[in-house]
Amino acid sequence: MSIRIITQETALQDGSVKEGIKKLITKGLVNFVVSSLVLSGSISAIAIIPLTTIASVNAQSDEEINIRVYKLASPAVVSIQSQLGNGSGSIIDPQGLVLTNAHVVRGSSIVTVILSDKRQFRGVVIANSRNPDLAMIRLEGVTESLPTIQIGSSGAIQVGQRAFAIGNPFGRFAGTLTTGIISRIDRDRQKLQTDAALNPGNSGGPLLNSRAELVGVNTEIFTTNSTNSGIGLAIEADTVKQFIAEVRQGKIGNNIAPINSPKVITLNGTPLASTLGAADNTLPDGSYYKAYEFQGQAGQSLVIEMRSNEIDPYLVLFDANGRKVAEDDDGGGGKNARLAITLPSTGKYTLYANSYEVGQGGRFTIAGLLGNSPNNQLGNNFTAPSQSDNLGILLQKNGVLGSQSRVFARDGSLFDAFSFNGQAGQVVSIELVSSDFHPYLVLFSPDSKVLQENDGLPSRKNASMTLQLPVTGTYRTIVNAYDRNGKGSYQLIVKRLR
Repeated sequence: MSIRIITQETALQDGSVKEGIKKLITKGLVNFVVSSLVLSGSISAIAIIPLTTIASVNAQSDEEINIRVYKLASPAVVSIQSQLGNGSGSIIDPQGLVLTNAHVVRGSSIVTVILSDKRQFRGVVIANSRNPDLAMIRLEGVTESLPTIQIGSSGAIQVGQRAFAIGNPFGRFAGTLTTGIISRIDRDRQKLQTDAALNPGNSGGPLLNSRAELVGVNTEIFTTNSTNSGIGLAIEADTVKQFIAEVRQGKIGNNIAPINSPKVITLNGTPLASTLGAADNTLPDGSYYKAYEFQGQAGQSLVIEMRSNEIDPYLVLFDANGRKVAEDDDGGGGKNARLAITLPSTGKYTLYANSYEVGQGGRFTIAGLLGNSPNNQLGNNFTAPSQSDNLGILLQKNGVLGSQSRVFARDGSLFDAFSFNGQAGQVVSIELVSSDFHPYLVLFSPDSKVLQENDGLPSRKNASMTLQLPVTGTYRTIVNAYDRNGKGSYQLIVKRLR
C-alpha cells in the first residue's frame, strides 16, 4: 500500500483535503512530525493520514462538550430524600422550585433536598401527578437565587442526538454524569428512549442536550427481569412544560377539590363493597376514584383499609378544610392500602378510594375502624391498635417480600410498608423475623424522619429495636431486605411495652 505524499502547497490546492488541512494549520492543533523526507526538486514533503488526525480532534471536542454540559447543569441538579427512598430533581426557578418524578415523593408531603454544594433544604411537595409521573417541590428558607436548568423543546429533539443524564444513582452517588444518545422518540407515550445509563436514584433527574437544556425527565427503566439494566425512558420536554404551566396556574396541586354527595362510610361498620370503572369520576391524572366521608374527632385513632385482588388500591384522606392529611399505597400488605392515623381536628373528613394505576378498574372493599373498638379485625393477619390496653400488640403482620412488594429506589431491594398509631412516651418493641432473607427494619416518625433502623446483624434472621416514641401520631414501619436479592416470608410484630 502506498502512502500519499502531500506538500503544503499541493494540499492547499487539493479540494478534497484543503479545508481540513487549513483548519489544522490555522488552529495549530497538530504538531507535524517529519517521519521521512522525500527529495523531489529539493522540496520537502510530509506523509500524513488525515482520517486519524480528524478523529482525534472530534474526540477532544466530545470531551469538551461533556465537561461544558456538566459545568452548566450540575449545580442545578439536586438529590431528594423522601419517606420511602431517594431520587433526583432539577431546580427550574431561582426562588427554589424543584421538578422531579411523582413516584420519588409518593406518600410524602415533606422531603429533604440536597444541592450540589451540600446545602440542605426542607422541601414541600406542592403538586404531583401520576400521569405524567411528575411532581413539584418548593424549597423553604431560600434566601438567594439558586442555579437553574433551562427547558428545551420536544420539537427540536432528534433520534441520534447526544444525551446527558445527571443524577444520584442508588441514592449514594450524587452528581453522576452519564452520556449516550436519544435512541427512540415515542410520541404516543410522550417518552424519550436513551442509552445513557440510568439506575434507581436517577428518577426525576434531567436528560439534557448538548446545550445543557432539559429535554426530558428520567422516569423509568424498562426491563424484562428484576435487574436495573434495560431501556432508559424520560418524559419529553413539552409534557414537562405543560405540567409546570398547569402547576403555576393552580390546575395541579397536592390537594383534591371536594366533590358533591360523597358516600358516608360508617366507622366500625360493615365493610363496603364497590367497583371502580369508567362510570366513575377521574382525578387530574385520569385515574378513577370513589369518594366517602365520615365525621371525625380530634385525637381519634383511626384505621382505614382498602383491599382488592383486581386493582392496586390507593387511599387519600382530606380534612374539613380540604388539606391532605394522609395517603397510602401498599400499607395494607401486598397491593392493599391502609391508613392508620390520629385525626388532627374535629370535622367532616373526605376519603378518596383510588387506583394507583391510571385507567385501572375492578372490585374492592373498604372499611374504617376506630382504634378503641373491641372488634379490631379488618382483614387477614391485621390487628388494629387498641388504645384501651396499656400493654399489647399494636401491629402484627405475616407477609411475603416478592412480586407484590415495592422496590427501594436507592438500592433495588424489596420492601413492604405498614403503619401503627403511637402515643408520646410509649415504649415499643419492633421485631422483624424471616428464615428466607436477611431482614432490614426501618421506623419513620409521623413527620417522615427516620427514627431508627436495624440491619439484622449478626443473626441475619432477626432485626429488632426498642425505643420510646417521641410524639403522638402515625408511625410507619418498613420491612426491607438487606440486599436486593432478598425475598420470602416474614413476620412483623410491634408491641407496646409500657
